Amino acid sequence: MNTRVKRFVLPLGGAVIATGMIAATLTTSATAATTAAAPASDGLATSKAQALKTVKAWTAGNGKRLKAAAKFTDDAAVQGKIKLGGGDAAPDGKTGIVPPIGGEKITPTRVKNVNLPRTIGKVFFRLDGKDYWCSASSIQGKYRNLVATAGHCVYDVDGNRDTLDEWVFIPGYYQGKAPWGIYVGKSAYTHYDFANYEDFDSDYAFVTVYNGVTAASWNSPKWVDAGRLGDNVGGQGFSWNQKIGQLVYAFGYPAGPHPDGDKPYTGLTPKYCYGKTVAAGAASAFKAEAQIAIKCSMTAGASGGPWIAQYSSTKRLGYVNGVTSLVGDSDGNQRYDFATSPYFDSETYSIYSLASNLWSGSITK
Repeated sequence: MNTRVKRFVLPLGGAVIATGMIAATLTTSATAATTAAAPASDGLATSKAQALKTVKAWTAGNGKRLKAAAKFTDDAAVQGKIKLGGGDAAPDGKTGIVPPIGGEKITPTRVKNVNLPRTIGKVFFRLDGKDYWCSASSIQGKYRNLVATAGHCVYDVDGNRDTLDEWVFIPGYYQGKAPWGIYVGKSAYTHYDFANYEDFDSDYAFVTVYNGVTAASWNSPKWVDAGRLGDNVGGQGFSWNQKIGQLVYAFGYPAGPHPDGDKPYTGLTPKYCYGKTVAAGAASAFKAEAQIAIKCSMTAGASGGPWIAQYSSTKRLGYVNGVTSLVGDSDGNQRYDFATSPYFDSETYSIYSLASNLWSGSITK
């Protein structure tokens, strides 16, 4: 049982990746134990006019800012040799799941290749006059308008401000193209400990987004409502209080170099890691004592990408049970070989539950 003192819950957000053990069966509980929370929302684009202005800013000049944006590092790497195991991650109540949406008519079949989720994409934002991106995923919510990512991909940790500016999610983004539209963030939710104390044990965020918008051309666009995020790409399920040791896929857009300078990824296309989660070692620089980890060689840019348990490569859906938070080098050979994620417990569920029941609407109607 995790004995760390937990405080209140506040909107903003974060996520992590893990390395595991044996597969665990996800089960639904009639009532999941949740810790009392005092949630509040941090607005991103709080009006339709502001949201449309954000879209226009990113797509001006045929999307030149999107194309020029850099992967977001935010110092989210553990320095030095780190021993995995011994952390405080543990369930704090009954297990629970929320089913995914989007694959109801697909019959699962055995496939040799791993088909990438349609739900994953990049979040773009502005910080100190510069444009950046992280990884993220659509996740199921009542109004099919929810994104899961890392807290440090939503909240300005270094500047100690509230949220990052001009925040948008583009599923399936590739070199200036938005195949399913651009979704502007409306409000963000995270744990109080992350928002106020930069505690990476809670480095996750759930963001409500407006309906997507599309245009035949970004040079002189007439913006058209593209509909809800979950209706267009589906939404991953959500699970909490799961056993450490389950098998997960961690997806993301790695782009940064390893500590030795080698740069194996471009950030243009999604990559994945697969393995059993384990308890992560403590990372005092990030106040992290209860994260989970998986063996993974992804680098900067993968932050915020989903960790998906019971992933069906046919349906391209499963249950988000973490988001990539930190990367690190466990053997000191100057190569990243593991990634971490916050452990999703009952408090995580309470924050997810709040965000998943909020409506966003259209910015063009």
